[in-house]
Amino acid sequence: MKLKYFQVDAFTKQMFKGNPAGVCLLDHWFSDDILQKIAFENNLSETAFIVKISSGYELRWFTPIKEIELCGHATLASAWVIFNHIDSTLSKIYFSTKSGTLIVIRQNNSLEMDFPSRKINQVDPPKSLVKGLGMTPLETYLSVDYMAVFDTELDVRNISPNMQLLENLDCVGIIVTAPGNDSDFVSRFFAPRYGVNEDPVTGSAHCLLTPYWSKHLGKTTLHAKQISARGGELTCKNRNDRITLTGECVTFLEGTINFDLSI
Repeated sequence: MKLKYFQVDAFTKQMFKGNPAGVCLLDHWFSDDILQKIAFENNLSETAFIVKISSGYELRWFTPIKEIELCGHATLASAWVIFNHIDSTLSKIYFSTKSGTLIVIRQNNSLEMDFPSRKINQVDPPKSLVKGLGMTPLETYLSVDYMAVFDTELDVRNISPNMQLLENLDCVGIIVTAPGNDSDFVSRFFAPRYGVNEDPVTGSAHCLLTPYWSKHLGKTTLHAKQISARGGELTCKNRNDRITLTGECVTFLEGTINFDLSI
C-alpha cells in the first residue's frame, strides 16, 4: 500500500528550524496499531494522520510511542499541506479531533489556529520536578502539563533536565518559561513519558502559556519564542476560553510511505 506523506517544519520561516511534523494522508482509518507503527518509524515528535470528511478533515496525532489529544505544530503542518499541496482554493479548514473542532485560517503566508485555552492551578513544585530541572521555579502550575515559571530567559536556556526524574511526573509534559529578552516570553517543553525528551516548538503548551502571560503582562496579543536547539516562534492571542496561535511553515519533504497491511 502507498500513502502520500509530507514532512513540514512548523512555526518557522526557515527550513531546518521550527518543529518537524509528519503528515500522512489516508482515505480511511487504519488500526491504531498501524498508525502507531508509522509514527514510531517516522520518529518525529508527532505524526499527524488526516482523513477527508464532508465537514473538513478528521485529524489524529501520534508521538513515537502513543496517541495524544492535542498537538499544535502538527495541526499547523496538516493545514499547510492541505492549503499548499491538496486544495489551494481553501481559505479555512475544520479539523475534527479528540479536543473538539479546531479551525485553521490562511492569512497570506501565515496560518491562524483556533485552539482551546487551558485552565491552570498553582501548586507546590513536586520534588522530582525541582530535581529533574535542577532549579526551583518561582511559581509552578498544573493542567495537563506542569508549567514552571522562572525569572529570566537565561534560566530557561540553562536548564539541563534529568529526563528519568521528569518521566516520573504524572503529566503529559513539563513547560519551563520566563519573560523573553526580545519576545514577550520564552519556553521549552519536555515530554519524556511520551517519547519526546525535548519538543522543538509546542503549540499545545501555549494553550497554558498564553492565558498566563496575557494576565501577567497585561496584553492580549503576545510574541512567543520556544528556545529549543531548533527554535521557533509564534504569535499568541488570548480570547478568554479560546486562543489564536499564528505561525508559518516550510515543506521539507513530499513522498510516499510503502507498507504491507499484513505486517
